[in-house]
Amino acid sequence: MSKEKVMLTKEGNQVFWRWYFLGGCGWNYEKMQGLGYYFSMLPMIKRQTDPHVKKQLAKTELQFFNTNNTMAPIIMGVDCALQDSTGAQATDTIAALKTGMMGPLAGIGDTLFHVIPSTIIGSIASYMALEGSPLALILWVLFGLFRAFCMRSFFGMGYKEGAKIVSEIGNRLKKITQAANILGITVIGALIPSVVNARFAYEFTMGEVSISVQQLADQIMPSLAPTLVVFFAYWMLGRKKMNSTRVTLLLVAVGILAYNLKIFA
Repeated sequence: MSKEKVMLTKEGNQVFWRWYFLGGCGWNYEKMQGLGYYFSMLPMIKRQTDPHVKKQLAKTELQFFNTNNTMAPIIMGVDCALQDSTGAQATDTIAALKTGMMGPLAGIGDTLFHVIPSTIIGSIASYMALEGSPLALILWVLFGLFRAFCMRSFFGMGYKEGAKIVSEIGNRLKKITQAANILGITVIGALIPSVVNARFAYEFTMGEVSISVQQLADQIMPSLAPTLVVFFAYWMLGRKKMNSTRVTLLLVAVGILAYNLKIFA
């Protein structure tokens, strides 16, 4: 079966249009876009005949996912290609690629399809609307059509690259998974100091000498406080009867307590 023929299957089209119209549905603080991603990929999962394989793929697609809505079809195209070629054997690779790609694509997509259009097109359309020109609406419609075209192209590009990974690399799929895991860990590590806001508030004072714990921590390792918070959350998620919702509530309680005890600022 050629790549073009696979791209035109009913399941492939369903994946794309589900994401285009309903990808943002089911957004929540625990999985972000994870539920919408799973719903979009459901036609591909249903193609599997083994119930165990379906469950395994469903758990993989239900994992945390958050990226720019326009760029997401690239990842989904790769995902579809891997499922077409290897089925459940690609679950580890799919999870690693999703984790590694969603961060960089979010940065690119937010700039190209959110910040720039909102600033430039939004300003032009607003001025035209104030002047009473109906072209203001048409401008946004044209941008919406251009965005849909880009999303469709991204989906096809992602599928072709995913198929190329399987056909050209074959047995080296484990190395791809390891590389993607390393990329994902690197991306998550880089996000810690920019997303987690935590600083040590305690200052040791003796006479005229005052030492800030935050300054000492910065000399030992920059962003030490956010890293400790992330490690604590990771450790709690490994405990029995713990899930992301309970850990989030626990972090809120610990944050309030630490702030009032002047441990964190």
